[in-house]
Formats: sequence, structure tokens, C-alpha cells
Amino acid sequence: MSIYAVEYHYDPKTAGLRDEHRPVHRDWLSSQSEAGVILASGPYPDGSGALLIFRAENEDELRALLQQDPFAIQQCIAGVGVKAWNPVIGRLKEYV
Repeated sequence: MSIYAVEYHYDPKTAGLRDEHRPVHRDWLSSQSEAGVILASGPYPDGSGALLIFRAENEDELRALLQQDPFAIQQCIAGVGVKAWNPVIGRLKEYV
């Protein structure tokens, strides 16, 4: 399995939509965390987006999974960046 850093970018115009769908989005994130797929997740304090750290076999599998996020389904995300990531120090290095 590989580790990926995923960055969600939010448009201020969809803040109300995100507020409406945040509970189901967070339930989905929690289920992915319980399954060991998400290692960390959280929004940026300025509201511009979020950083999520995932485990996946490959980027295609990860992108398919991201489409299941209620925020993606409800079009709450303005952009998504995905990068393979190799943690070498800290607790996340054990997942590499």
C-alpha cells in the first residue's frame, strides 16, 4: 500500500453547502478511518480546504474512493490535489 496526501480546495461560495453536508461527510471519513484507509484528516483553519492522508493500492483506486465522499457527491469541493507521499519520520512512517 502507498500513502497519499490529498488536498481539498473549497470555494467560499459553497460554504453553506458544506455546512449542510458536513455531518454525513464526517461520518464517511470516520468509516474510512475505522477501515484503516484514512490515517489523518482535517480542515484548514482559514476554511480554504482540508488535508487528508490516505492509504491506497494506487492513485486510481484512491480517486475512485474520493468520488464516494459526500462532499464530492454534493459538489462541495472546488478542486482536489493528490500526491504520493513517503513519511520517513513520525508515527505515519509505520504505514509505508
